[in-house]
Amino acid sequence: MRVAIVHDWLNQRGGAEEVLEVLHSMFPAAPIYTSFFEPGIMPAAYRSWPIRTSFMQRLPGVNRYHRALLPLYSVAFRSFDLSSYDLVISNSSAFCHGVRTTAPTCHINYCLTPPRYVWGLSQYVAREELGALPRAVLPLAARYLRRWDFQAAQGVDHFIGISRTVQERIRRFYGREAAVIHPPVNTGQFTVGSEASDYFLVVSRLVPYKRVDLAVAAFNELGWPLVVVGEGRDKAALESLAMPNVRLLGWRARDEVRELLARCRAFVFPGEEDFGIAPVEAQAAGRPVIAYAGGGALETVEEGISGLFFREATSLSLAEAAVRFSQMEHLFDAHAIQAQAGRFDTSVFVEKMEAFIADKLGAAVARGER
Repeated sequence: MRVAIVHDWLNQRGGAEEVLEVLHSMFPAAPIYTSFFEPGIMPAAYRSWPIRTSFMQRLPGVNRYHRALLPLYSVAFRSFDLSSYDLVISNSSAFCHGVRTTAPTCHINYCLTPPRYVWGLSQYVAREELGALPRAVLPLAARYLRRWDFQAAQGVDHFIGISRTVQERIRRFYGREAAVIHPPVNTGQFTVGSEASDYFLVVSRLVPYKRVDLAVAAFNELGWPLVVVGEGRDKAALESLAMPNVRLLGWRARDEVRELLARCRAFVFPGEEDFGIAPVEAQAAGRPVIAYAGGGALETVEEGISGLFFREATSLSLAEAAVRFSQMEHLFDAHAIQAQAGRFDTSVFVEKMEAFIADKLGAAVARGER
């Protein structure tokens, strides 16, 4: 069976790239089609992968100006005709599901989210704090890209969303149904600590939509120790807001993050995410989560078993949840919490993906399409 994998771009490593790495491990011989690839930025292992880039790879300064090149991505992915493959898996939060395929190729889209700058423009502009020129140009581009994105979605044979939140967006924006398979999390790299310390923990990029400001303000009021790990453009503002009981550590190595997770009283997850890998990692370390009741956290945190929710996006609501947690902290069992995290392990993702692919290919054979 000839398999191809498609990915939006390769110039940063985040949750999307963690999914890509698992897909590559499932199909190591499959070429990976992408708009452009910056090998000096990505992990060294990627340099040995069969990566195929579009014409955008030859554009001067593509990595530096990749956001300004927004209208080109649709053209770049339409330039890939993957009709010679039996199976195409696109791993997308932007445009890579727009590659060309024809029957009998089976195109499965693993949708991280429909592109926010197309379908949620006002929230995206506010979140990214864009300048005057992008604010003027993006609405014009978005009108064209909404039409293109909808049509591209109709060329996908089967959708998988990373959460029920994304599943609903696929239904609303594309008029398509989607299965849900949660992203892979390497839960086996975490261990339950022998004893919790006195601090609460946030691990996050420090950007506005992550709402780390809510956590800082809440713990300023409580006076309890809060440790924040991460970098981003909000760091200076958060440092100016933080009282002495709140420590911003900046970037920390993965081993140190694992140790901080294993020893925190609870992990604080103040923003709304499509899924949210960090709360699952905290649970894999046996630590309860205090999360905003929205997005993927509603699927990864079991209230009363692996954490608590706060239901208003305010520092007061978060502080009240932290107090509530302190009153029932003794009821949380670290090993029961860790067992909850196992539902999202990489092995579960691989098993579900293999079953989904086999089912869709088998159905195509039964219909005489293959």
